Amino acid sequence: MKYVMMICDDESTWENLSDTDRKSGYDEIWAHIQKWESRGRYVDGGAELQSRATARTARVNGSGEIVVTDGPYTELKELIGGFMMIEADSIDDAMETASEWPGIKYGAVVEVRPIVTQEMRDAA
Repeated sequence: MKYVMMICDDESTWENLSDTDRKSGYDEIWAHIQKWESRGRYVDGGAELQSRATARTARVNGSGEIVVTDGPYTELKELIGGFMMIEADSIDDAMETASEWPGIKYGAVVEVRPIVTQEMRDAA
């Protein structure tokens, strides 16, 4: 089954690291990705997202019109900073991979959710 692993963090934590610590963090992340890719756990890629300052949000206002605003839709500190696609036999197996995400030690929170498949839609 496929899962998406959403990496949520306060981007200021990463930005405030020294260049050395940031490089070390990226090295740990790449080692983690290589480990789980070699085991067939990471599939279909993933990506680090740019800063929330680059985001734009679309919503419908009270008049039914689409309104586009700069920035994320919420003022939370913890936002999705990246994602990975996981192939695993169970949510527990997916969580094994997620729980080793190196950013956790920098305060990241990793949420894992199953992907909705066509079979699930057909059964609904």
